[in-house]
Amino acid sequence: MSNPTMSRRGLLAAGGGLSVAALLAACSSQPKAAGNQAGGALALSLLLPGDLPAGWDAVLAEVNKKLQADLGFTIKPQFIPWTSYGQQALLKFTAGEKFDTALQARWLNMTQLAASGSIVELSSLLAGGKYPNLTATIDPKIIELNRWSGKLYGLPQINSVARFHHFSIRQDLADKYGMSDITDFAGLEKFWYDVKQKNKDIIPIGLTSRMPKLLVAWNPVGWLNPYMWENPTMSLASFTGESLNFVLAADGKQTGSSHPLPFWEAPGMMDALRLVRKYYQDGLFNKNALTLDSKALDSQFKAGRVATTWAMTDGLSSAALPELTKNVPGAMIANVMPLKGGENAKPYQTFQSDNFVVLNAKGQSNEKAMQLQDWASIKENHDLLNYGIPGKDWNPVGDDKYEKVSTYTFPGFGLAWRAKLERRIKEMTESEAKWFDWAQDIDNFTIDPYASFVPDPEPVKRENAQVTAAMTQFANPLFIGAVDVDQGLDKLKKALDRAGLAKLQAEMAKQADAYLKGQ
Repeated sequence: MSNPTMSRRGLLAAGGGLSVAALLAACSSQPKAAGNQAGGALALSLLLPGDLPAGWDAVLAEVNKKLQADLGFTIKPQFIPWTSYGQQALLKFTAGEKFDTALQARWLNMTQLAASGSIVELSSLLAGGKYPNLTATIDPKIIELNRWSGKLYGLPQINSVARFHHFSIRQDLADKYGMSDITDFAGLEKFWYDVKQKNKDIIPIGLTSRMPKLLVAWNPVGWLNPYMWENPTMSLASFTGESLNFVLAADGKQTGSSHPLPFWEAPGMMDALRLVRKYYQDGLFNKNALTLDSKALDSQFKAGRVATTWAMTDGLSSAALPELTKNVPGAMIANVMPLKGGENAKPYQTFQSDNFVVLNAKGQSNEKAMQLQDWASIKENHDLLNYGIPGKDWNPVGDDKYEKVSTYTFPGFGLAWRAKLERRIKEMTESEAKWFDWAQDIDNFTIDPYASFVPDPEPVKRENAQVTAAMTQFANPLFIGAVDVDQGLDKLKKALDRAGLAKLQAEMAKQADAYLKGQ
């Protein structure tokens, strides 16, 4: 899965009370990075999230056969379950393991790894035209927009130019209630209450433990924040993915002042918190939202027990349709993007990738790691990694679509997503195709004035870790409506003050103002 809802706590928050030594010991029990095999053959080690894909051994054999013939080396990915990927990947870097590449992102540990020199700055490697397939399949504008203070710390893995989360709903239920075309947030809300009233066995809105931070104060819009869907032009920034989001001044370029505010001081935020609280009390959410994982929710949606789930403009929502219709004959799915102005809304977009392939500074061969990325940018190789063995795992449908035959699912966003090469599933719905097409055109968006601003957490490392822990404890229940808004926010504010909010806010202002000055 490719979205920011897969975020994990940083080292201090994820430790759950364990000592660093104990966590490192746990990390050391994982498979070690592959190195030179018998006979001196090189096998690159890759960190990838999730479970071992069904049929992986056969696919890997084909991949390695081609890699050995084409480039003279093979790969040996290490699959780490999502429940521990963020923690384990960070600890493997910390322990100095010699794996070669990893999935990283700001919502994981990428900012910390860049600041500590644990990942390779790629500008010099990418220069000189040594990797023509790679540079031909990643838009140079996307490369530039994913630089941090001019430096490129990872290769963006994207299957659409812009990333915009929205809603995947049971369209058959909407049709049943006379709501065939939902285009705004008010329509969505009516749909949810109709589901609640008329289908007691269906959850109107499915949430997972990865989603609380997305609901109210997120970039480009809070998922359940009507004000932001009406006004999708708010800039947010945090030091790390799980830390506090500050809202930055819209007129910063003109005034030179970013004037960062804690999210609750920005327009629409308090109303959104109260609305989410109402939804929680009215039973629109699953009550186990703080503990349910995304795989379980996906299964519930496919079983017909959930009416609305999180969606991204990545063309993957329709993948649930075959299993859903098998379980619920006549079921349909639609993608709903409740932006004011619809396709003409021109919302802010940073074009920062949700997912990056990063090179380990202590890896075996940075050059071969880049060769692998170039190799994965050739359509035949890209298809093999992402979709499996033709005829066994999938069948091509024309040049740009495919039909799934097996249950093979590879986390391509951690190694081989290329917007120009991605195939669409045969079952893609008309509504998803519309929004997927929309997300491919950079001109449908307004570049966020803070688009390439990535705060450096090092000057406030201690305070940021404490703030992150406070957010996990107090903000997550608040964001899903599980606590009274006023009491919950008061507890959060007091915890953040103790953790060092004032210092964090001052440092954010300092860095964001410097960014504005440099523009």
